Amino acid sequence: MKLFDEVRSFILESEFSIHIYQNKVSVVNYQSIGHFDSKKVSIYYNQGEIIIHGEQLVVSKLMQEEILISGTIKTVEFR
Repeated sequence: MKLFDEVRSFILESEFSIHIYQNKVSVVNYQSIGHFDSKKVSIYYNQGEIIIHGEQLVVSKLMQEEILISGTIKTVEFR
């Protein structure tokens, strides 16, 4: 039963996470998107807000609880 719980937890990730790659930022289990344009993206999560600054920012992937932002990422700020 423990193995089943571990697999289920891996597949159905419920905690907030952010992954920063070269020219991409992935956010999982966010609450809402506050602002979006080609230079700034604001994303709210359960403990605050993330602000991504850059150039030519676009949403490469948008799902109910996951967003992937691509472009020239300059800064990622936690508030």
